[in-house]
Amino acid sequence: MYETHNDLPLSTRTRMIELLNARLADAIDLRTQLKVAHWIVKGPQFIALHELFDEIVEDVDEYVDLMAERAVQLGGVADGTARQVAEHSSLDEYSAEGGGQEHVHAVADVLASFGRAARAAIDAAADASDQDTSDIFTEISRGTDKWLWMVEAHRQTGEWAHRSATYPEAGRHGEH
Repeated sequence: MYETHNDLPLSTRTRMIELLNARLADAIDLRTQLKVAHWIVKGPQFIALHELFDEIVEDVDEYVDLMAERAVQLGGVADGTARQVAEHSSLDEYSAEGGGQEHVHAVADVLASFGRAARAAIDAAADASDQDTSDIFTEISRGTDKWLWMVEAHRQTGEWAHRSATYPEAGRHGEH
């Protein structure tokens, strides 16, 4: 830890730096997974998904900076090397190949997982009385939910959209 005049207690700053670094690993992993999807997506939705995945990467880059810089503001170090990320990311490995719908499902899954972790971090930071860190995770959660909505819109066609309109509970993420 570096010396700082930040008035949060050392124990709070230490816990928040650990939390920020855990979610930082996830965010950097998310970014690389989205770039892979951007590079290898195929099919009739190619250009729309290729561009969408790259737009999401731009926002995730901002999330990475927010978390890394907050960890340093609290007197810590941002753990963001490829090796650190590989060791600490909680996200599943990206494995989709081929058609657009396969990538839509894979990207939706990883965004949902990342969003869940961000929401848990909101509560953890608030419980530690670090409203600034909680606010950062709120911003990240809100943005992640927006991107999840946009990605999931690509699978809401035909049969799936009809079932979702008729039976709203069928459209919830993770239920098929």
